[in-house]
Amino acid sequence: MTGQHPETEEQVEQETEQEVKEPPMYRVLLHNDDYTTMEFVVELLMHIFNKSIEEATRIMLNVHRSGKGVCGIYTYEVAETKVEMVHELANKRGFPLKSTMEKV
Repeated sequence: MTGQHPETEEQVEQETEQEVKEPPMYRVLLHNDDYTTMEFVVELLMHIFNKSIEEATRIMLNVHRSGKGVCGIYTYEVAETKVEMVHELANKRGFPLKSTMEKV
């Protein structure tokens, strides 16, 4: 039989709790330009960012009026992937749409 050591278990639990940190989060932004159509931006927001048509339209109008708009907040890897997906889809359609990410 194995014996349990309460002191050791407590020490391991304390060390584990101290090491757990939330990952940094990043905003994914779209930047306005004079060439990308509003319809394409709405389509992109629905497809890549899983936004409803209403939310996608709101974000698109914010990008159009303010020069940029937040599409969502994600971990680094997810944000990076979404930025790449935006650029890939925009390039395929012939639009110069720019997307960036910034730390929250």
